[in-house]
Amino acid sequence: MLQHVARGHTYKAIGEELFISQKTVENHVRNILKKLHLNRKQELIRYALEKGIE
Repeated sequence: MLQHVARGHTYKAIGEELFISQKTVENHVRNILKKLHLNRKQELIRYALEKGIE
């Protein structure tokens, strides 16, 4: 999930690729943000790039 977000894929595109709904993708991203104590998707992208997750 994080790799897809870091690559700039839309939630809809991620959902289609993983065979899950766009809402499920949004929920997963929201949970990841919460666990990493981040507030925005842009912060999550920066985190992924800093950690070498592409």
